[in-house]
Formats: sequence, structure tokens, C-alpha cells
Amino acid sequence: MQYKDYYDILGVDKKASAQAIKKAFRKLASQYHPDKNPGNKAAEDKFKEVNEAYEVLSDPEKRKKYDTLGANWQAYQQGGGFDWSKFAGQGGQQGRRSFTFEGNPFGRSSSSGFSDFFDMFFGGSGEENPFGRFRDGRGSSSGRSSVNQGRDLQAELHIGLMEAYQGNSRTFELKGQKLRIQIKPGAYDGQKLRIKGKGSPGHNGGPAGDLYLILRISPDPRFQRDGDNLAYTASIDLYTAVLGGSIEVPTLSGNVKINIPAGAEGGQVLRLKGKGMPHYEKPGQHGDLLVKVDIKMPKHLSEEEKRLFEQLRELAKHKRGSFA
Repeated sequence: MQYKDYYDILGVDKKASAQAIKKAFRKLASQYHPDKNPGNKAAEDKFKEVNEAYEVLSDPEKRKKYDTLGANWQAYQQGGGFDWSKFAGQGGQQGRRSFTFEGNPFGRSSSSGFSDFFDMFFGGSGEENPFGRFRDGRGSSSGRSSVNQGRDLQAELHIGLMEAYQGNSRTFELKGQKLRIQIKPGAYDGQKLRIKGKGSPGHNGGPAGDLYLILRISPDPRFQRDGDNLAYTASIDLYTAVLGGSIEVPTLSGNVKINIPAGAEGGQVLRLKGKGMPHYEKPGQHGDLLVKVDIKMPKHLSEEEKRLFEQLRELAKHKRGSFA
């Protein structure tokens, strides 16, 4: 298994701030996004690698674990493994086992798309024992009171914004048994999906606990999500802002053309109805796409362009004077 230098992947220093990491991620994710590189396998692999790096470095807890791992990686290679709980602080309080899963919960059988390196230290190792991959369900609000009931288990399942938009069916293997989970269109971050009876075994013939999957929606470099609405920033030139025109913007269902009204202002928001996320409980209904206008001012003007702008300024002065 190859060590992943997430800082090097994003091109940032190990002491980089959260803001610098986010900025580097957005730049690279936009550069290697599949929409901009159709059919380019190398760009697709790079896009996945960049997302994996950001998944770790954007989360303070994961980043702390990763930084600790870096210092002990050589010992891991030579010794064939080490007790991660000593370095990551997963031992919990005395008498209280706190198991937390990060990343891919289903080891080799999942479709998370992240590397074996990520799965080993932030997800599952493909072992039969779920502990170390799942959060102990003690304190669950399920309401069941059977003393022989097995514990509920909880895991985080990471999906992309497109998968949340379209919905998907995930198949995975847990303790030699194949399970399927259905993700409906419009899934949202923090949503809890329950698989009944797939938690820890019960005691003395009692029922098994349940498995809860907490959905985590990975950030998309193009859109910001606000409920069922999506926000996108469209850059236009000064001439389009002044005269109006047509530009192409992305949506999760394909690119569309929109009209920019003459005299558009920076920060102005144009609403595309029905181009946002599906309503989770209302099939067929969607939120909106909010397109924020960002005006790029011209730079490095030629002498001719400067002369023309001077003429425009003089015309504007005369126009104002005529209404004085």
C-alpha cells in the first residue's frame, strides 16, 4: 500500500490554513473536473485524488490523525502495522469504548472511490470485526429497551453531490453478507439511513442492533448547496455586463444558456427555477439554481482601447450635463 502525501497532492504546506487548503482544492478540482476533461482517465484519477486529499485535510480531526500517521508511517511499514488507537485517540474514556468510522465503511467491497490508503486509516480494512470502523451505538435514540438487544452501529458514508442529485444504490459486504442501501434523489448531508438488524449481535438470543449510515456530501467545486437550492458564480466580461448577452452555465442536469440583462451589476443574482436539487420528499420537484454575476474588469488595455474608453467617459460626461 502506497503512502499518500495529501499536502503534496494539493500543493500546500503542512502548516497551511484551512482557507489555503480550500482554495487549493477548488482550483485543482475545477482544473481536473470530468466535465472539463471528458474521456481523460488521467484527469479523472487526479480529480479523485484531489477530492480524497481534501476529504482528510479539510476535517480537523482527520487532519490530526493524518499528521500523526505521517510521523509513524515508517514504523507501520516495518512492523506490519501499529495500534492506531494509541496515536488517534480512539481509546475513549475508561470503561467506555468509542468507535468512530471515517470515510469508507465497507472496505474492499465498497464503491467510495477512495484509495486503499484512505480506507486503511480513515475507513474499513475489510476485516470481519466492525469495531474500529463504526461508532458504537450506545445512547441511541431508537427507544428499544431490551437488555439483550445488540448495540446499534453508526458509520459515515461519503457521496458526491451528483450522486445525491441522481440517487444511487450501493451494494456492500458486511460479515460475509451482501447488503444494499438505496440513496434517494435529493439526499442531504447528515441524513441518517437505517439498516435494521445489521448492528452488533444480541445477547442470550436477543435481537441484533441496527446499522445507521450517516450521509456526508463531499463538496463540489462548482456549486454551493443551501437546502434544495444551488448557488453558482458566473464570471462575465465588462462588455457583456454593459450590453447584455448570453452565457453558458453548468447545472447538474447539463449546461444551459442564460441571458445576462444589459446593465448587469456585480453580485446580481439570476434565478434558474427547477435547476437545483430534487426535493427529497417530493419526487419531481426541484429547488433553484442561483447564478451570482461576477464582472471581470479588462486589464492590459491597448492604446486603442484606452482611447475608446476615454471617448466613452467624455460621452458620459456630456450625457450627465444635458440632464443637469
